[in-house]
Amino acid sequence: MSRTEAFEELRPLLFSISYRILGSVSEAEDAVQEAWLRFAASPEQPRSARAFLSATVTRISIDVLRSARVRREEYVGPWLPEPLLADPYEDPERSAELADSVSMAALLLLERLSPLERAVFVLREVFDFSFPEVASAVGRTEAACRQLAVRARRHMAAGRPRFEADRKEREELASRFFDALREGDLAGLQGLLAADVSMVGDGGGKAPQLARAIVGAENVARLLASVFPQMGRVEVMFEPHELNGQPGAIFRDRDGKVLHTLALEVLDGQIQAIRLVINPDKLGHMGPVADAWAVDREVRQARRSS
Repeated sequence: MSRTEAFEELRPLLFSISYRILGSVSEAEDAVQEAWLRFAASPEQPRSARAFLSATVTRISIDVLRSARVRREEYVGPWLPEPLLADPYEDPERSAELADSVSMAALLLLERLSPLERAVFVLREVFDFSFPEVASAVGRTEAACRQLAVRARRHMAAGRPRFEADRKEREELASRFFDALREGDLAGLQGLLAADVSMVGDGGGKAPQLARAIVGAENVARLLASVFPQMGRVEVMFEPHELNGQPGAIFRDRDGKVLHTLALEVLDGQIQAIRLVINPDKLGHMGPVADAWAVDREVRQARRSS
C-alpha cells in the first residue's frame, strides 16, 4: 500500500480525533492536511502508518488548541463548537462512544479539560487506544497518561446528566418540536421543554445573536413562537438534520444559503438545551453562507408590519 493510500484509509479516523480535540471542522481539516504533509515528507516509511499519523495529528491538534484557547478567552459572546453534519469515522463496536463524544454537550464538557487531558481522553476513552499508544502520541509516560485519563474521566463524569435519551425518543421529540416551531405553537413548544431549558446563540460578534442565554421553558417558548414565524415570512426555511449526532436543523435564506444551525439536547423525555451557531466563520464548511444581518433586518421589518 502506498503512503497516499494508507493516508486516505486513515483520514476519517484522523479527522475524528482532531475534531474532538479542537471542536472545529476547519481546524481539524487543517490539522489532518498538516499530518499528511509530515507523513509524505518523512524520509523513512513509518513501521505503522496508523501510529505515526494518529500521533502526528494529535500533537498538531494539541498545539492548535493551546493557541485557540487564548482566542476563545476574547471571543464575543458564548463559544460553541462548529456544527458537524456527519462523523466520517465508523466503528460498529464503539458506535455509542463515538456518537456521545461528538455531541455539543460532550464537546463543551471537553472544553473544561486541559489540552493534554482532552487528547488523552479522546484517544483512550473514545477510540480505545492502548496506554502505550496514547503515551507515544502525546509524548508523556504511560503513568502520566493514566493520571491524565483518571482526571479527565472524573471531570467528564461530573458534568454528564443522569438520564440519557435513546435515539428513537430523541427523533420523535425533535419531530414534534419542529412541527410546533413551524406553526408557532407556543403551548406545544413549552410542553416539550424542560423547566430549566436554556437557549444560547454563538454569533461571535459577526452575526446577530442573543445578548445572553435565555433560560426557562416559558421564556424560550415565547421567543421561539414569536421569532420563527416571522422568519418564515421572509422565506427563511429550515430542514431537520442531525448535527453532532443529535437532532437539529439547518436554517437557510430564500437563496438556499446557510443562515444558522440549531441543535437540540434531549434528555429524560425533554429538551434540555437549544444551541444556535450563527457565526458565519463556523458555517462555511456547510456551503455558501447567508448575510445574517440582512435577514435580521428583514425579520425586524416583518415584525413591525405585522
